[in-house]
Amino acid sequence: MTRKQQKTVPALAAVLVVGSLLASCAEGGGQEEGDADSSSSAKPHGYVEGAEEAAEQQSRLVLRDGGTGAVSLLDLVEEDTRKLGRAKDASGMSTDGRFAYVGSPNGTEVFDGGSWMVDHGDHVHYYRAKAKDVGGVGKKEAEHVFSSPSLTALSFADGTARLLDRARMEKGKLRTTAVLKDARKGPVVPYEDVALVPVSGSGGGTVVEVRDTEGRKKEQLAEKCADLRGAAVTRRGVVFGCADGALFVSGKTDGELEAEKIPFPDDVEKEERPGAFSHRSLGTTLAAKAGDKGAWLLDVTERRWKRVDSGPVVAVNTAGEGAPLLALDRSGTLTSYDAESGEELASRKVLRKPARKGSEPTIEVDANRAYVNDVAARKIYEIDYADDLRRARTFPLDFAPTDMVETGR
Repeated sequence: MTRKQQKTVPALAAVLVVGSLLASCAEGGGQEEGDADSSSSAKPHGYVEGAEEAAEQQSRLVLRDGGTGAVSLLDLVEEDTRKLGRAKDASGMSTDGRFAYVGSPNGTEVFDGGSWMVDHGDHVHYYRAKAKDVGGVGKKEAEHVFSSPSLTALSFADGTARLLDRARMEKGKLRTTAVLKDARKGPVVPYEDVALVPVSGSGGGTVVEVRDTEGRKKEQLAEKCADLRGAAVTRRGVVFGCADGALFVSGKTDGELEAEKIPFPDDVEKEERPGAFSHRSLGTTLAAKAGDKGAWLLDVTERRWKRVDSGPVVAVNTAGEGAPLLALDRSGTLTSYDAESGEELASRKVLRKPARKGSEPTIEVDANRAYVNDVAARKIYEIDYADDLRRARTFPLDFAPTDMVETGR
């Protein structure tokens, strides 16, 4: 049964599911505004103005045609495609789970995918709203974009960074709270209501400063991170890639931040170090390329690295928490590996033609499926990675999906 066929289930069942979810939220979180018993107009727990709450994840793909610059949205629930706007001469696209950021020499265009999730720890809320083009930021290309519920940070190649008010962005407004001129050592990453800023240490090397929303320094973390490159936001904290492993920054129960190293198991050559991380939204296991050797897995919970010697790959990802590592090689063959043993589980040719340099495909993952963009065939493939990489659905397009990110995760 496809997801579209599943929509024919009687509406009453969906209402009951959503009602159960809201009731359980109210029991766990109490009322946000007043007492529901005393006022029929009180807003329910999880209410978001202008959005519809759903009982399940509302996955959408934001896609860009590298030839025309057209940006489109593929709704994986409704199974339809619509135009969002245009972003020419872009070099890539990233997402924070809701917004898609398309960087070009003329600035960074922000698109609201219109689907997102809010993690309350013991339960999750899923929302859908109208997707739209929010507008452009600055006049130069952002190399990295990371977000927290409070802040979005854009880092540029010239060592500057811009902090944006995330709450205003959710209302369709782009408001800068600070411009940082000394972020020369790596990407700025928001964590809760602060920004983690890699800067030059007084005794050499790279240190991470904690800044407020206005860019003012609050503290400096003790652990250093030599040759910092690559970062990721997980459910448990922020990861920075270092020459000797990873720097993991998390919050303590007293509200302070602490940093600890997760060292590589052995010495790692520079060309085999991670340069960027891929993972399921808020997942605690990260995947990265390991040069020509294969791929890395970093389990943040266990504080453990593992290298899977798959050979050269063009894209990797994992849903984490017992899910396999997914690796796509240049021939277009997708292979899954056991995350613990590194053993090959399944392999399947998915791309019509070998991946071309400069337009390598992407693997996006969520809790149940993976998505691969076939640029040459103008198709998106939905892969059931728990069922021998079975192709669950194919989405033909009338444009080339050069860039792809998933929202609603």
